[in-house]
Formats: sequence, C-alpha cells, structure tokens
Amino acid sequence: MKPLYKNLSEQEWREKIDFFKVAYSPCCLCPRQCRADRDNNKAGVCGALKDVQVASYNIHMGEEPPISGTNGSGTVFFSGCTLKCVFCQNYPISHLFNGQFYSIQELADIFLELQERGVHNINLVTATPYLYHFVHALYLARENGLTIPIVYNTSGYERLEIVKALKNLLDVYMPDLKYADREMSRKYTGVDNYFEYAYPAVAEMFNQVGLLEMDEKGIAVKGFILRHLILPGHIENSKKVLQIIAKSPFRDCHLSLMSQYFPAYKASEHPGINRRLSPGEYQEVEDYALELDFSNGWFQDPLEEGGC
Repeated sequence: MKPLYKNLSEQEWREKIDFFKVAYSPCCLCPRQCRADRDNNKAGVCGALKDVQVASYNIHMGEEPPISGTNGSGTVFFSGCTLKCVFCQNYPISHLFNGQFYSIQELADIFLELQERGVHNINLVTATPYLYHFVHALYLARENGLTIPIVYNTSGYERLEIVKALKNLLDVYMPDLKYADREMSRKYTGVDNYFEYAYPAVAEMFNQVGLLEMDEKGIAVKGFILRHLILPGHIENSKKVLQIIAKSPFRDCHLSLMSQYFPAYKASEHPGINRRLSPGEYQEVEDYALELDFSNGWFQDPLEEGGC
C-alpha cells in the first residue's frame, strides 16, 4: 500500500498548501486561534514564529510496536506546543522552545534523510503550529522520492476544520485523549475546552484512516492509534475517558493505555500529580478497560512508585 499523499494531484497539493498558508498567519491553526502575525515573526501562544523550529530528529524505538517496528520511527520533534501541561515530559521542547530553525526545503531534506536511514515512517510530534511548513515540505519530499507513511503524533487538541484539511496527507493518526473533565484540563493543561475540541477532532481522524492496518511484518501502513496517559490520583478521569471511547465510533481502535507518567516540569507544585502512578492505580484502569471489552492495543507494565 502506498502512502495516501502519493495519490494527490498537483491541483490538490496546491489547494492544501494555499489553505495552510492562509491559516498560518494570522494564525488560526489550533483551537486557541490567537491570530499571531507569524509572517512578521510574531510568536503565537504556542511559541511558534515564522520559520519551522525543530528540537531534534532521529530514529526512535520507544513508540508502539507497529510504529517503531524493527528499524525505528523517524521522529521529528517540533518546538513549542498548543497546550501548557504542567507535567510535560518534553518541557525543554514544548515550554522552553529549545530547537533550531529550518527552511521548508531543509525540513523536506530531514524527511528524506530519515527515510535513507531505514525508518518505517516519518513521525511528526506536536506539528500543529507548523502545518503550513509540513505540507509544503511533504510535497517537496514526495517529489524527491519520499515513499514511507506519515504518522501524526498529537495531543488531540486540534480544530476540526484543520484536521479535515489534512485528509489524504497523513497515513497514521496517533492522538491522545487526555481528559473528560473540564476543570482538570484547565488546572493541568491551561485550557478548559480540551475535550470540546479533542473529541470531534479524534473522531474525524478515525473517520479518515479507519482501524489500524499493518503489513506482513506488523508495521503500520495506515490507520488510527489512540493514546491515554493515566495521571496519579485521577483514575476516575481515565475511567470516564474509557467510557466515552467505548460508546464512540472508534471503540474498536488500537488503544494504548500509558503508565509512564512521572512528575516532570512543574508537577511537583501540584499535590496529587507530584508522584509517579502506582501499580495499583494502573491495574484498576486496566481492569476497567477489560470490563469494557477493549481488545485491540497495548497495556504497559506500571512502574513502582518512586522507581525509574
């Protein structure tokens, strides 16, 4: 199966590039719609400026098995973030904006370099502020021989209109669905409308690519993986999220129930999440997922509280 972006006509490419160019400045790419004048190098709430900023790119073996496979995922970490999670494990990238600036052609070259190194896919981590740059770079990379799937690795906090415009550009969507609780979202992530935007966006992602499809070696070629990170002291939120998924059109998707939370960045200032997730908490959520008959995806081995 060839990647979806290989099927687009020249006219379709032009329309998509033009759409994202308009959405990029004044910026309305994410639900904040802060209208930053990025053409004149004015930063949005996410911290993104005129040019694409990449913190790192490399071969990553730590994703879900169909994404990392045997050769690794070609992961590109973009600087900045549309959310402000107080516990972010990637805070030097998302909050402190570590990274280097690249041209669109250089971003295309990164995709091609990673392909040359043998990765299974190009994995875009927190790319929303740079979708104009990405779409243009993907077109250039395709013209120069890019042939591997594109994975969109996102917090889930996306505008439905923007996700719809990404149709046929992305092969695998890998969003989070973090919160069902508005107050919890506001307290820990800085927005109280996370679920209001995330649920329809995630549903549209599933609608575009469907259930996960893998090749004969078990490597993802197309489809949808939904992630949920369990927070310590908040297993009821996780249960609510699972209830919502169980009643959704994407209930049979591959679900990744993640245990790797640790109190990074400013989490130590927030009682309740200033510790690791306990094995008992993870087990309770896992048992609940099994009660709801989730059958596709992955559970993780929970770490002992205070472990590493």
